[in-house]
Amino acid sequence: MKYYLLVVCLLLISPNLFSQDKNLNDFIKKYASQQDFNGTVLVQKGSGPLLYHQSFGIAERAFNTPITNQTIYQVCSITKTFTAVLVLQLVENGKINLNKKITDYLPNYKGEAGTKVSIHQLLNHTSGMKNIDTAKDSNFMKYGIGFFHTPYTLDEIVTKFCSDPLVNEPGTKFDYNNGEYMILGRILEELYKMSYEQILNQQILVPLGMNNSGLLSHYKLIKNLATPYYRSATQSIIPNLPIFVEDFSASGAMYSSTADLIKFNNALFDYKLIKKETLDQLLTPGLDEYGYSVWIRGGKGPDVKYKRMERYGRIMGANAAWFHYLNSNVTVIILSNTNFTDLGDFARKIGQFIF
Repeated sequence: MKYYLLVVCLLLISPNLFSQDKNLNDFIKKYASQQDFNGTVLVQKGSGPLLYHQSFGIAERAFNTPITNQTIYQVCSITKTFTAVLVLQLVENGKINLNKKITDYLPNYKGEAGTKVSIHQLLNHTSGMKNIDTAKDSNFMKYGIGFFHTPYTLDEIVTKFCSDPLVNEPGTKFDYNNGEYMILGRILEELYKMSYEQILNQQILVPLGMNNSGLLSHYKLIKNLATPYYRSATQSIIPNLPIFVEDFSASGAMYSSTADLIKFNNALFDYKLIKKETLDQLLTPGLDEYGYSVWIRGGKGPDVKYKRMERYGRIMGANAAWFHYLNSNVTVIILSNTNFTDLGDFARKIGQFIF
């Protein structure tokens, strides 16, 4: 009798599940085709089985190598959330105070911000420091991308490029600045007495089994890494300009896969990396709806069910989006090796379709 009831239940439920999966598959496939998407899409509800995990397009155009679910990508500024978590782990351990200033942890720091800018302000991009990011889509094809064409250590970058005079009163204005997370990376190095890469491996990547993640370097050959391609204003498609991506360090030098990033996502939201109250700090929006390394969108009026954490990454053609819908525990991770598609729009539409 129990067996009979089980069979009946499965017959009633399975068609609905199949229909939902098929509709989601059809929606993503259609959007990917219409928007010329190259990359991998992963969707998960809670920490359970994946709702969707598929790939589209070409990883290496010179050899027509297809993208697969095992393809690895530059994830650019998603690195910042790893850095924020590493900092908050030390906050929990009493090694960092969010209200203390840069020189409390980097006594040799010479910039004006040293005694005026707090760790909190570095984390939420309100330091008031001069922005090190001078390259824009309209000019980098002509002038390059700042200092990233020369290899530097993180210490050299902080000293040479992240120590200029303040341009705003700290805490009064949001200004997205890679330099702030480079300083945070140096603080981590100073406290741990090891490189940022070693800290990242020790504290997150190795414990979580993120075997296809790490820091990019011109001195590494990374298996299955997709080549990023940029479509210029003239519609020509070229590989990313040659730069030393490792210079982005704690602000944007990571590579990863969708399968690895969902491990990080699940560990973060299951409080395995930091405590709930600490995660709540990370997710508390300040200026520009920005918390610590992430934006918090929605949550008001008719948009309340779409309240979400948003984290983007982009360096020329390397492109990434990571959304976590906070009221429904749905995660969307989209990694791409082109700038052809608006990944934020893609992730939002996937979320709205599911709901």
